[in-house]
Amino acid sequence: MASEHDDTLRRYEHRLAELESAHYLFTLFVAGASDLSARAIANIRELFEFHLNGRYSLEVVDVYRDPKAMTASNVLAAPTLIREEPLPKRRLVGDLSDTSRVLHLLGIIERADIPRHR
Repeated sequence: MASEHDDTLRRYEHRLAELESAHYLFTLFVAGASDLSARAIANIRELFEFHLNGRYSLEVVDVYRDPKAMTASNVLAAPTLIREEPLPKRRLVGDLSDTSRVLHLLGIIERADIPRHR
């Protein structure tokens, strides 16, 4: 007879396996062609290529060209990165250059498990 602990552990391991094979969908809102926007896009693409290689889609939205998308997503500042999938949605606003913070807050990897990629 399986204990409650065994059942919890089995569910946890199953969820980890799902996340390791999950496809992630992100939307990055930037403000025009500024250096900050270019840096945010480059940082996120490099980060995702290293940690989610082949398992993500990234849509970049310029809030000046598509203000309706900004309003529809309740975005108040740029850069803003939204993890649309897997649920629950997660949102980061501001500086996206801190690799460990971004990965941890997006639920991609635990902070203690983050290897340096640079």
